Amino acid sequence: MAYEIDATHDPALESWIESAQDPESDFPIQNLPIAACRLPVEDDDDDEDTWIEDLVVPIGDKLLNISEAVRSGVLGGGGKYEEDFDSYIAYGAPLNAIGDPDVTPGFRAELRRRISRLLAKDTKDLRDDKKLKKKLLLEREGADVIPAFQTQDFTDFYASIHHATNVGSMFRPDNPLLPNYRWIPVGYHGRASSVIRSGEPVRRPLGQTEPAEEGGAPGFGPSKRLDYELEMGFVIGRGNERGIPIAIADAEEHVFGLCLLNDWSARDIQKWEYQPLGPFLSKSFASTISPYVVTMEALAPFRAPAPERSGDDPRPLPHLDSGPNREGGAIDVTLEVYLSSKEMRQKKLEPVRLSRGNLKKMYWTVAQMVAHHSSGGCDLQPGDLLGSGTVSGPTRDSRGCLLELTWDGDPFASPPVAAPGTARTPIELPTGERRVFLEDGDEVILRGFCEREGRRRIGFGSCRAVVQAAPKI
Repeated sequence: MAYEIDATHDPALESWIESAQDPESDFPIQNLPIAACRLPVEDDDDDEDTWIEDLVVPIGDKLLNISEAVRSGVLGGGGKYEEDFDSYIAYGAPLNAIGDPDVTPGFRAELRRRISRLLAKDTKDLRDDKKLKKKLLLEREGADVIPAFQTQDFTDFYASIHHATNVGSMFRPDNPLLPNYRWIPVGYHGRASSVIRSGEPVRRPLGQTEPAEEGGAPGFGPSKRLDYELEMGFVIGRGNERGIPIAIADAEEHVFGLCLLNDWSARDIQKWEYQPLGPFLSKSFASTISPYVVTMEALAPFRAPAPERSGDDPRPLPHLDSGPNREGGAIDVTLEVYLSSKEMRQKKLEPVRLSRGNLKKMYWTVAQMVAHHSSGGCDLQPGDLLGSGTVSGPTRDSRGCLLELTWDGDPFASPPVAAPGTARTPIELPTGERRVFLEDGDEVILRGFCEREGRRRIGFGSCRAVVQAAPKI
């Protein structure tokens, strides 16, 4: 499915909310991502505060409460969508419900058009109604903003050939990529219960690590090689019937939108456990997501051709290949990682950018990952989260995790420079601190944005968490 560029993407479009005109804002009127916000509601029965989770859209430095907008009638307009608006927006239903197959086709695009029209500079309905503005507009800073979907299942892919080659070179210098990599989007089934929202701390995990001596007993204790992974999350909006694969031509229709994802990794635990079945406890302790889901409609102006494959690479099998996917299956999203140590925050120093990569350079596209995931008959469901895997590029400053970023190897040398697990250059922080892996008190911040000449820049907000010490044993 090709998402159309329409009036909601017009770079000249402005909002009556002045902060949305800031060229550095992640949330101009051309974006309109979806989140939820926990709001207190007084309970008349027991005089205690209760909570409601309304759906919201960030616009500049404000949040528009779209659930309350529907309840107030300001997002109305008559027609075939009214029942859906009442059912799926007015009462703060999670995005999972918007994926209901009974929802009228075009509902999501119509929601975007109505929000855009309501916030447009020349629309008076809300702009000139002080009482209604006070009811519908919230300050974004300090608001309790959370993801608007309930994670049903979590699958993490391994879609960057640069990341796969780097990591493979560390452990298999003579054979970095296994034979299946160029044929299938490799992934593993993660843990949905430990997908947490941005801002929640991440506790350093305990686990087994490889024996100090061959044949000895493994160690057990806090991970000493805690790492982040710079990723994008793809939120499934509409599922498929069990046993019926999703065709690649239809795959993007099943994706609601994208968010930032940090799939935390304990590298020393991972090294001991990953054979023969892959990651387990080294990944299941936490995966952090940003609260705002940027919809596929908003991303329409930022599509790009899928990366060209070299002459040595096979062409994907028919169920993973299509002309539209080759021509525009990639999405041009710049992704950055920042680090702030506890000492840096105490000294009020700005976070340091560690790396910058781009989603469009991934070997496998969103549509290919969705099509492959369902090709065996797996039934994806609304609210499922798919991770891209670490977004890494061909240069050192585009490597998306510390495992790669501090490694001194060259995966394209023959054999790769640096023996497995050796030769690392620490990251130097402005305080004089050095990092090979994360320390307690470190805050990792992911940011993402799309920009293109002739288009308004749109962003994803941030995805952040502070590392806490491991529990005592």
